[in-house]
Amino acid sequence: MVVCGDDGLAHRLAAELRGVYDEQVTLVVPPATRVARQPVVGRARASALLDRVSAAVTRAAGNGNGNGNGADGRTAGAGGARTSQPPGAVRLLEASEASEAVLAEAGVERATALALVYDDDETNIRAALTARRLNPRLRLVLRLYNRRLGQHIEALLDQAATLASDGEAEPFDASTTVLSDADTAAPALAATAVAGTTKVVQTDGLMLRAVERPPPSPGEVADPGLCTLALLSATASDPAGADGSEGSGEQGPQLLPDERAVAAATGRGTVVLETVSYAGPALPAGRSVVPLGSLVSRRLRWSFAGIVGCVVALAVASMAVTGERPLRATYLTLLDLFAINNPAIGEPAGRQILQLLSGLVGLLLLPVLVAAVLEALGTFRSGTALRRPPRGLSGHVVLLGVGKIGTRVLTRLRELKIPVVCVEGDPEARGLATARRLRVPVVLGDVTQEGVLEAAKIHRAHALLALTSADTTNLEAVLYARSVRPDLRVVLRLYDDDFATAVYRTLRAAHPHALTRSRSVSHLAAPAFAGAMLGRQILGAIPVERRVLLFAAVDVARHPQLEGRTVAQAFRAGAWRVLALDTAAPGERALAPDPETGGPGRPSGLVWDLPPTYVLRPEDRVVLAATRRGLAELLGRRRREGAGA
Repeated sequence: MVVCGDDGLAHRLAAELRGVYDEQVTLVVPPATRVARQPVVGRARASALLDRVSAAVTRAAGNGNGNGNGADGRTAGAGGARTSQPPGAVRLLEASEASEAVLAEAGVERATALALVYDDDETNIRAALTARRLNPRLRLVLRLYNRRLGQHIEALLDQAATLASDGEAEPFDASTTVLSDADTAAPALAATAVAGTTKVVQTDGLMLRAVERPPPSPGEVADPGLCTLALLSATASDPAGADGSEGSGEQGPQLLPDERAVAAATGRGTVVLETVSYAGPALPAGRSVVPLGSLVSRRLRWSFAGIVGCVVALAVASMAVTGERPLRATYLTLLDLFAINNPAIGEPAGRQILQLLSGLVGLLLLPVLVAAVLEALGTFRSGTALRRPPRGLSGHVVLLGVGKIGTRVLTRLRELKIPVVCVEGDPEARGLATARRLRVPVVLGDVTQEGVLEAAKIHRAHALLALTSADTTNLEAVLYARSVRPDLRVVLRLYDDDFATAVYRTLRAAHPHALTRSRSVSHLAAPAFAGAMLGRQILGAIPVERRVLLFAAVDVARHPQLEGRTVAQAFRAGAWRVLALDTAAPGERALAPDPETGGPGRPSGLVWDLPPTYVLRPEDRVVLAATRRGLAELLGRRRREGAGA
């Protein structure tokens, strides 16, 4: 396996492939990556993650000790690239870009799969075209933010692989999968901010409704739904629970428990698969019509109300003085108000005084009318501009940062009909166009400056989502928000697991009655990318706290753990569980492209209520939920590695 990237996702993906699936991995990173992230209070030095990757350990090993790879372990490679491969570790190749010479040095011509996870779409596309030419049999996984472009690139590269396979004696899997870390992580981040709502997770077009349920009351029988996917941490329902950060609690979630474990669990919430249905694409957000009430401000409305009251009072006084009928008295009052030439010469003194007062009110009306016209024109002019938070807004989610990740989370929150206020320091951020289209209020300003969070009505907010790419900015925003409102629910994006655990424990101790959660985008996205490198059978992933459940479509043939066994016998607690059977013919099992994401669509002909006594046949194809290690064992990756050794 070859992984090319320039940020944390590349490191986590390499660690996932090596530590979970025992794959031989070559990691291609720019030389500056080693010192790209500066130290933060409570975090090990920036090279700790790279050292752990080179030592082929998983994220749970958090000591951050160096691996001792210095200049002695490096050799010059093609194109000036430097390589380093300690025995039994990930092979490290440092190169500024994934050129043809660098890909050849990385062994793309002999590799099974290549993941291109650079932050720039154009860089990934260029390298993918080059890699497909070097090795038509290569399985490609691309990270692209532009979903529509990704759909076309995926079809193009698949077509090139199909043409290259013509005339081959044996067919080979040279699939191309386009993924987005933002799309993978957005549902989990949005669900964390609005705990208590139904969590719908989209896994490459396959819609799975996973519901997080609190512990049942004494004497209450919990509804298991279709099946129980996980038992949450023992204190998951407690705001100061242990599920805020990976490794923050000794008793984490229990994935794929058996019936005995579910029955014995007391005081633990569950994640169940309640329904499985295709929800369809979200309705397009059309251009909203400007409401009439927003054309003028509250002060102008009060001014108009005062003038109307004056007109009514003058009309009543005119009736009392002149004895005119109400309609004529009102008509005369309006004539005086608008300064129409009808002087009250020869009229009684009371009538003349009322005419003077009406003229005075008319003078006051003129600037109010001018202000109303100017304000209405300004409202129409700013109809496509950024909105400000309404005065009485409360119970909303404050979203800090509308970059790639924040934009996807914003869209997800709006699909759930949740009020959002965005805070962004860059006036050219890519998510501002989405906020403008969805008519979401935005506060432009540096969140570290005083008054910015107050402008976002943080004191009346339901939750704060700090999703900028800078850990220190997220932490500073959370600390300041907690000083304003100690019980605020906060979700902050932190890259380093050790740092996230330290921050989580400190915030939990300082604010025991407030919900604190830390999430890492690369941690949420890495399992999906790693699964895609093993083939298109990986449909997606559902995060459970800071662990991950994978959903895969697997052919029963050549899997002794499944073939010839009943559904009940094939279930292995904590490893995998058969969820559905694909009844479509083998030639019709290709996943249709999803119109929204451009990725694989929902498989057709799925039967979800399989009886436990159903015997799995070699020609069957099943959809199953599995842990990462369980899936690696089921696919036989570890067994083949051991046989080769």
